Amino acid sequence: MKRLFIFAMLVFVSSAFAMAGGEQLKNFESLMGALKSGKNVKVVINYPLCKLISDNEVQEKIPDAIGGMTIDTWEYFAENAVRNKEAFVVTSTNHLIQNPKGDGFVYNYVKIKILADNTVKITAKYLNTITFVEQMDENFFGEINDGKNDAAVYFYELN
Repeated sequence: MKRLFIFAMLVFVSSAFAMAGGEQLKNFESLMGALKSGKNVKVVINYPLCKLISDNEVQEKIPDAIGGMTIDTWEYFAENAVRNKEAFVVTSTNHLIQNPKGDGFVYNYVKIKILADNTVKITAKYLNTITFVEQMDENFFGEINDGKNDAAVYFYELN
């Protein structure tokens, strides 16, 4: 039942972007083309389709959650630019949210690193609003959805 709900949500989100004139970016090259051209890009992440590592251990139970953000600030690093074997682009955002795991509010910091081989690492952290102490730190690993695979990370170029 949960998988059916997730599938329905993905179809809804995909349809909403398509109606808004969005085109799915199905690989690293098309993503970089859109970013370099100054296009608006959105990312939608289907977390249950990712691998989750928390507290340095692979987690069996993955939150049934979907998230998204606009890529408005990013940096691209060519192969060997910073001793990296593969080119990548990285983006992040930080927002104040109500703590879904407890009381009060937290800063929700999300960083997405997209590699040239179409793999994606998503880092999610909750930070205390006063002390900035980490209250949660999770790393999700997935890949770009190319329209044919069942990958977790969707990118859309918006008109």
